[in-house]
Amino acid sequence: MKNTPKIIENNHTLHSCLHSLTSQDLINCRILLKPHEEHLLLDLVSRRVNIFPSATAQLASRSKVFQAHLFHQEMLPDTLAIYNIHDLMNAISHYKSKSIRQVIFKHDRKNGGLGIHLYQSVEEIFNNTAHGKIDFPFVLQPYIPDCEDIRVIFLGTHLEAYQRINPNNFRQNLHCGGKSTKITLSTVQLDICKRVMIRGGFPYAHLDLFVLPTGKTYLTEINLRGGIRGATISAESYKEQLNLVHLKQKQDFLSSLPAK
Repeated sequence: MKNTPKIIENNHTLHSCLHSLTSQDLINCRILLKPHEEHLLLDLVSRRVNIFPSATAQLASRSKVFQAHLFHQEMLPDTLAIYNIHDLMNAISHYKSKSIRQVIFKHDRKNGGLGIHLYQSVEEIFNNTAHGKIDFPFVLQPYIPDCEDIRVIFLGTHLEAYQRINPNNFRQNLHCGGKSTKITLSTVQLDICKRVMIRGGFPYAHLDLFVLPTGKTYLTEINLRGGIRGATISAESYKEQLNLVHLKQKQDFLSSLPAK
């Protein structure tokens, strides 16, 4: 006799039955993990447990380094994932060969602009790692001034985009004092967002786009959740849209099960 499928909608329930879940069950929530617990996602995937949002999206939301790998084709050229001192040494040579000096450093797991630093050269970063002041892994990318920063929110039937502007800080995040202005995405920008969400298995997302002075657009980051400061959607509407997306996933899952 088959067991009744389980639908897990919160982390308390998830951790109480984590090891008994099977391919007949659904985790229908964001999975909260401690640092270095990500191997649990691999275990769940290997057991074919249904996960929504996808395990890939959940991991990418936690790791900028993983994003740099996963969405390499959509990111600014010469964006590098740095895992160890050997990667950093190779980055020194790579940027030197392209006459790139100033670089942006991104901590793997910090958000809100707090994990972004501007260095005058990769050598400065190398010196700091040698003295134990910087932890691996992290992301490096060339610093390009005078670029536009765009936040995009895809959630259920809601789509909006706004530019974040801070004339007094190269970090455009509103958390760092910037202001927002509503914009309309171009077809190219919309296509970038859709490609990234499909590649990462994101059913909804907050995406940050980087527009060069030439007009070329690249992805900088993506997350399942993010701040809505500067957005038109209210906290209540946001929660309602999120609940509707997960409710639909639950209904689709139940309807896909074979009839008893």
